[in-house]
Amino acid sequence: MRICIISDLHANLEALSTLPSGYDELWVLGDLVNYGPDPAAVIDFVRSRAALVIRGNHDHSVGFGADCGCSPRFRAMAEATRDYTTSVLSAADKQYLRGLPSCACRQVNGDVFFLCHATPSDLLYEYRPPKSPLWAHTEEASSGANLVLVGHTHLQFSRAGAEQIIVNPGSLGQSKMGDPRACYALWEDGRFELCSFEYPVDTTVKKILSLQLPVEVKRDLAFVLYSGKVPN
Repeated sequence: MRICIISDLHANLEALSTLPSGYDELWVLGDLVNYGPDPAAVIDFVRSRAALVIRGNHDHSVGFGADCGCSPRFRAMAEATRDYTTSVLSAADKQYLRGLPSCACRQVNGDVFFLCHATPSDLLYEYRPPKSPLWAHTEEASSGANLVLVGHTHLQFSRAGAEQIIVNPGSLGQSKMGDPRACYALWEDGRFELCSFEYPVDTTVKKILSLQLPVEVKRDLAFVLYSGKVPN
């Protein structure tokens, strides 16, 4: 079994459609929408091809009309693109986002996976950096799992805790690794591989610049995509 794990797609169809194939199942750790220009097309892709999809904070925000819980530097970007996303999604798309689970457990070939968007103790919102000592301790929600899959921070990492391996595949649609490449992870026969690939960033940026969004929002979104960094 070869599983491709992606997270934080953020309506980036170019990154998603360029994702290398050859996997048996596609698992998605949330944030299909916001920040990017193609939320409906990304939802269609995921809905038709993914075996398992988790709800992220941006999916929750659009689906339920809730606050995104974003960091201050990304709040204007999130709110402006949420308004755009809400305007272009169908009622069925929004219902799909509302219906996504906030966590899941799966067993594959003796390994037990716990999947969520942020952390086992705060499924949607907690920003926990890769080196946080909190990862060393098994949390109640993920007890019984030996593999924990998370996203949300857009930072790709793998680390071993006392009883679990924690893996964040990074962001497919909006990397913050100081590199514009799209990130993902592969699991096969008990082993993880952290991967990245180039995609046509220019195409995504041109779409963003054509949207009816505030100039400063479009500028910041383009900066993140081109640099893989948080704007100053």
